[in-house]
Amino acid sequence: MDHSLYVAMTGATQIMRAQAAVSNNLANASTVGFKSGMTAFLSLPVQGSGQPTRINAVAQGIGQDPAQGATTSTGRSLDVAIHGSGWIAVQAPDGSEGYTRAGDLQLTADGQLTDARGNPVLGSAGPINLSDSAQISIGDDGTISTVPVGSGPNSEATLDRIRLVNPDPTQLVQGTDGLMHMANGGQAAADSSVRVTSGALENSNVNASDQLVQMIALSRQYDMQIKSIKSAEDNAAATSKLLQPN
Repeated sequence: MDHSLYVAMTGATQIMRAQAAVSNNLANASTVGFKSGMTAFLSLPVQGSGQPTRINAVAQGIGQDPAQGATTSTGRSLDVAIHGSGWIAVQAPDGSEGYTRAGDLQLTADGQLTDARGNPVLGSAGPINLSDSAQISIGDDGTISTVPVGSGPNSEATLDRIRLVNPDPTQLVQGTDGLMHMANGGQAAADSSVRVTSGALENSNVNASDQLVQMIALSRQYDMQIKSIKSAEDNAAATSKLLQPN
């Protein structure tokens, strides 16, 4: 009886993990540049003493859906959407280099260019500062041009260039800070072929309908595991009753 309880209990636990991943996708269905996380049930050997044929079905993340989200025009000069593959390099909270596709860039009070989470956007020589800029425009290669305060439109000059990278997706891992990082802890090389569109944003690529269907399917699987636990409990109670002396 213990065996059936253990199988049902571990099954319910892993389904809860998969359900949490689906919930996270749905929660980020409107997050700019969000990539849907993918989860699969993998067969892994049970650690410890016993037969090597014992396995567990474990829910594990297998990466992100690389499909590009729909692009929405905003007309805002600091909004950029990446065409195809590629990432915007930013400085993570721990000082390392991270990567994001969320192009809703912001300016701090002191003129530093950041992403929506406040991470400094990196240029050719570190974080980009656009202080004393009356007008800002971003080219399709990430080049930032500004018009200084008090100057006419003809005085526009190139100030810096957003560091755009395009590493192999298999070399990227998602960090706890919500950014992508190189798996080896290094930095990706700048890629001049990455292109962006100014005045537009890439929406989340989460398909809400698919995620809701998956959530319902997982919920039914979870109910099945709970019913298995209840059946094992009822069988144990019936067996105990049969073994009782008359």
